[in-house]
Amino acid sequence: MVTEQAARGAEMPAQPVSGDMSHLAFFYRGQRDYVARIQAFASAGLANGEAVLLAVPGDKGSLLRDHLGDGTRRLHYADMTQLGRNPARIIPEVRDFIDAHSGQRVRYVGEPIWPGRSAAEVREATRHEALINLAFPGTAATILCPYDAAALPQSVIHEAGRTHPAVLADGHPAVAGSYAGPGNLPPECDRPLPAPPATAEVLRYETDLRPIRQLVGGHADRAGLRVDRVADLVLAVSELAANTLRHTGGGGTLQVWHTGEEILCQIQDQGWITDPLAGRVRRPPDQRGHGLWVVNQVCDLAEMRTGPGGTTIRLHIALAAS
Repeated sequence: MVTEQAARGAEMPAQPVSGDMSHLAFFYRGQRDYVARIQAFASAGLANGEAVLLAVPGDKGSLLRDHLGDGTRRLHYADMTQLGRNPARIIPEVRDFIDAHSGQRVRYVGEPIWPGRSAAEVREATRHEALINLAFPGTAATILCPYDAAALPQSVIHEAGRTHPAVLADGHPAVAGSYAGPGNLPPECDRPLPAPPATAEVLRYETDLRPIRQLVGGHADRAGLRVDRVADLVLAVSELAANTLRHTGGGGTLQVWHTGEEILCQIQDQGWITDPLAGRVRRPPDQRGHGLWVVNQVCDLAEMRTGPGGTTIRLHIALAAS
């Protein structure tokens, strides 16, 4: 159960905002270590009158509820397997949480990488962790990101050291010696994507989006994708292809294929997306950038590689009903 101090803190007036964002990695080993550190982190925030959001995968939310109690006006929970299925959706949700508690400091626990995530999902979750350092400059937020040091590959732990300015060591923040700096991605995040299979359907487009919609919709139907998700995938590919025609010259190339688990669509064109937070920030109606936002909202995963030589975006949607 929540401690008496934490319970009082849940209803205390928010303390004056001070300081900038703090972004820490927490490498845990075992359930006891996990619960103890997160409980202490959350309880300290509640005692200071701070709002706290705990976004952890699956049963870990129930585990923390057993020790901290159910959500209150200041204590909130989210299932990261839903919130962070596409890691590009996490930053907008955290921004909404921060904005909902304007004028006070907040605490956020986010665990976007857990055993069982695919290699592509881990790459995009690692990208997300690096982009947190760009997304909330000057924000009064303390962010803690747990990593299962006993179960995750050592490469994931190493990259976490590059994406976090500090680590939680023995309950106290310590500078991360391998931190790469704000906006600098681990090399794995920007390596070229694996080539599509030779069996992928290919379509070159220059002016008309109708053949794209027909190809994607037909392939998705044959693969057994649920009808409403077919519409989502067609919408996402149409948004990307429309961006090609609107912002680049020379048209683009679409490739579509599927595995036993998912359907994938890849768009390549000559554009260069220079904003690293594109698709992760809600834009006003009169600004550019809505296409990538829509893509991230409807797809289970979106991988992007972009530079002076052009842009490749690969979309994933699971075939199984979610």
